[in-house]
Parts: sequence; C-alpha cells; structure tokens
Amino acid sequence: MALASHRMAAIAGDRLALADDRVSLTWLELDGLLNRAANGLIRRSMGDERRAAVFAPNSSEAVVAYLACLHSGVSAVPVNPSLKAEELDYILRESGAEILFVDPETVELATGVAQAVGGVEVIGWRCAASTKLTQWEAWLADQSDAPPPDDMRPRRYLQFTSGTTGFPKAIDAVDTTLPQADSVAEFFETLRQWTAERPEGTHLCLGPLYFNASLTSVRILGAGNPLVVMTKFDAERALELIERFRIVTTLMVPTHFKRLLSLPQSVRARFDVGSLKVVTHTGAACPPEVKRAMIDWFGPVLVEAYGGTESGTTNIIYSDEWLAHPGSVGRTIAPFELQIFSEDGARLGPNEPGQIFFRDTRGRGIVYRGDPEKTRAAHREPGVFTLGDVGYYDEEGFLYITDRVSDMIVSGGVNIYPAEIEHILVAHPAIVDAVVIGVPNADLGEEAKALVIPRDPEAPPEREELFAYLRGQLAAYKCPRSIDFVEDVGRNPAGKVNKRQLRAPYWPSDRTIG
Repeated sequence: MALASHRMAAIAGDRLALADDRVSLTWLELDGLLNRAANGLIRRSMGDERRAAVFAPNSSEAVVAYLACLHSGVSAVPVNPSLKAEELDYILRESGAEILFVDPETVELATGVAQAVGGVEVIGWRCAASTKLTQWEAWLADQSDAPPPDDMRPRRYLQFTSGTTGFPKAIDAVDTTLPQADSVAEFFETLRQWTAERPEGTHLCLGPLYFNASLTSVRILGAGNPLVVMTKFDAERALELIERFRIVTTLMVPTHFKRLLSLPQSVRARFDVGSLKVVTHTGAACPPEVKRAMIDWFGPVLVEAYGGTESGTTNIIYSDEWLAHPGSVGRTIAPFELQIFSEDGARLGPNEPGQIFFRDTRGRGIVYRGDPEKTRAAHREPGVFTLGDVGYYDEEGFLYITDRVSDMIVSGGVNIYPAEIEHILVAHPAIVDAVVIGVPNADLGEEAKALVIPRDPEAPPEREELFAYLRGQLAAYKCPRSIDFVEDVGRNPAGKVNKRQLRAPYWPSDRTIG
C-alpha cells in the first residue's frame, strides 16, 4: 500500500477520486486504471530516457496518463494540444518521446507527425479504430491490474518553455517542482509529506495540464487528494464546480479572474465559494484592481506564486501581505536569494529598478536542455540566473516586477517598459485587455503601439480620450504614439502573450524579432 491510489482504494474505495466533464472515478476504479496503465508503460521497451508525450486537452484519461508515468519511472512530456505539425515534430524529436498519448481532437495531426518522426507509438483514447494508433481502451485491457513494482527510479517531466519569444526550450522538471527520491515508492511518500502542508480536500484544475503550474494537480491527486479537472475553462461552470464539489484548493491565472469578474453580479451571487481555502495564482502579472476585487469576493485565500518553468517558484505572497504591499509578487523563498543589477552590472539596493537575478544556493541555476548558449546567457555566474524580468524590491524584501527585458522598447535611446502602460490601460473601464509593443519609427528607431480590446467592439472609446487618459498618468515619452483596436491579442491559457508574433507584421521580414 505504498502508493496513494492503493492506500485510498483500501480506505475510501467508493469515494470520489477523479472527475472530468464526462466521468467520475472512485478511488477503487482509479487504482485499477493506474495499475494497468503503469504496467503497460513498464512492459514497453523504451530507450534510456523513457519518455512519453501527452498531446491532448484536459480529461481524466490525460490525468491517468501523467500519473501512470510517475508510477512507472517514465518521463512525461506535456505538449500544448493547439500546436501545429511543425511544432509537434520539433518537440517529439527534441524530447525523444517514444509514446504519444492523444485524443479525438489531436489524433489526426499526431499520427501524421509520429509517422514522419518515426519510432513513436500513438495511443489514443476515444479515437476511431485505425492502423496508425493503439486504442487506449484496448491497451489498458491487455495489461495486468496487479499493483506495479515501485522500486524503479522516478523520472522528471521534460517540460518546454512557452515559446513566446521563439521556439520553446526543453527543461527537466527542477527540484522545486518534483521531490527528489531514489524510488517511486519513496517519491510518493515524499509527495504525501509535501501535500500535508496544503489544506486537505478536493482540488479543481482549471488550466491546461501542459501548463507547468496546472500539472501540479496531478501530483496533488497522486498524494491522495481528490481532483476535478475541467476540459475547457468556463467562468460560470467553474463556480458551479466549486460549489458542487466543495472545492478546497485551485489554481488560476489572471485571465480566469477577469472572466469570473465579468460575470453579472446576479450570476456570481448564485454560487457558494466558501469552501475555498487556497487559490494559487501565477502565469502572468495580475492588475492590482483585479486582484483586490478577487480578494473582496473570495476572501483572503489568494496566494501568488512567481517563478518560471526553468526554476520553479522563486517568490510567494499571501493575501494579507499583498494588501500591505499591493503589486508585489512577494519575498524570495529558499533555495533562492534575490539580486538586482543595473545595466552596467552594479548591484542595486531597495527601490532601485534593474534586471532581476536569483542565486540558487544549491549552485544549480537553470538549464535549457540542448542549448548551452541560452543557458550561459541566463547566468551572471554559476548559480546566479535571470528569468528575463525587470523590477525592484522594497525595504522589507518584497519584489515588484515592472517588465521583461525582451519586451523593452528603446525609443530614441530611452527605455520604455510596456507593462507599466498595459496596467494603466486595462484599468480603464472601457478596455478588456491591452498589449503594448514596439513598432518602427524612422526617427527614433522604435515607438510604442497599444493593441487594445474594447469592452464594446461596436462602440470603442475615442482614441483621443485614451491618449488623454494615458498622459494623465505617464510621462510623455512613455505614452504610445498609436492605438489599434483589435479582437484578440493571442493570450494563451497561462495568460501570456507572444509579443514576437504581435510585432512581426510591423517590421521588415529580415529583422530578427527579440
């Protein structure tokens, strides 16, 4: 009974373990599925790195696939199901995955790419019969439902950065993301100790499982806490699930907050969210007025985690701390130490903005797999790395993020940081979302352009009104010189925007977009 599913099946076999939009599984049912899936992976002859990719939207099957990889010493590779053929091809070749789990939405593209790459078995759930893939249901039926061995070495996920500044880079899940252990049995025991610090109860997964933070939900289930997973986020449906399943913990991104707050007050008032004890949020900067509105609604249960896929969480801030330090992402946590440097390399003190670095006290730093140049460029010295952000800390050590180095606009030799402008724009009552990018200017080199989604597309605010609104809060040189009204800015489920793509149409095709 070393693993959570075995233990929970014995003591709470008929209680809910896992639910999605279609099915609900008890602990006893989940235990049998996991045994079969893990045994199937263990039986499969694979290379030294033993990698299996999951290329499918959220579902109970996807959760079982990820958890079975943890149980069987296989390295899972989370893949965004919206990727195109070229991108999937790149990830399969880069990762060396030998199994590709898919669903009806991704099976056609997946089988074509897998055939082109070669050596990749496609296993699909709820897919039509085909000679190009193995049926998930039949594959499970062929496996033993006996508890699998648990003495093999556990393997980390191989995750990829979001790719918002170019092709994604592979990163082995770091120590702050997965506990270290010599065997699968020890791993799950450590996982239970890790989750013992969390409130006990059902977790709701709202974000896509390929997103690093959302994938934490699989480990929460693996430690013995029930999990409800949404296939696709819907604000009203999320509130319904919170009330129905008495959700205790969940993870959101600012986009979720905005959509929830956009619901009519009459809809919001219908649902009881009082069961929530911790709502973690991450992924992108959260406008202060949005976060304050969520704390007013949900209570002081919000916990913000800042960091990166490369590093894991570096900073945490709780609701009461944030109310005292609005806009901060919190103090830096072990094993990291915060350092901020100016452009000329001088170490900066409190309230002096510069590029943010972290010293990993273990000496590890961050590693981009197969890209030593990118790895070197991210470090000032061994173990001292940057995630590419700009900001400052106050006298109490609370960190504030002001922008990303790669997003910076240099106009006439002056640095302009888009995030400052974006935060002001999204606070305007007639604007839903806004992104600021650099576009060509014959005299200055670059100038700032705002891409704005109006709340009412049929009656957007007057541009002159927005310019006056910005000039009232920003120095003249920071104000965008043009404003375009758009339907979409391409924000992904993690709340991030690919500014590289947004800038591309405005620049000559031979220019390398940063």
